[in-house]
Amino acid sequence: MWLFTPIGFFSVVADRNRPDQLIIRARVHEDLQALRDRYLPELLLVDQAGTDYAWRAWVARDRWETAAAAMAAAIDYPNFKNAVQERQGSERALAYMEIWQVMYGVQQETVSGRGR
Repeated sequence: MWLFTPIGFFSVVADRNRPDQLIIRARVHEDLQALRDRYLPELLLVDQAGTDYAWRAWVARDRWETAAAAMAAAIDYPNFKNAVQERQGSERALAYMEIWQVMYGVQQETVSGRGR
């Protein structure tokens, strides 16, 4: 699962070796720090040099479910892109906007009948 939030971008996947655990991966260390500070204080952040995601943390599935629900409950903004700008700055907002544009292109192809 890719999750874009006003506090960061996360890739959450199953741990192949421990079915009760998930791996939360991030491209930016501060994203995992924000997740730990706000929702998952037990996270131990690990530098995984040599992988495509530089930072990782492991969490019990039930704790992730609780944290994800809390993030959903904390939505307090009428515009996601503006919230990212306010909370993470213009550089991050521009990165998210590029992703928005790519997905808008997918929508346009689908709407025009070309589909994917």
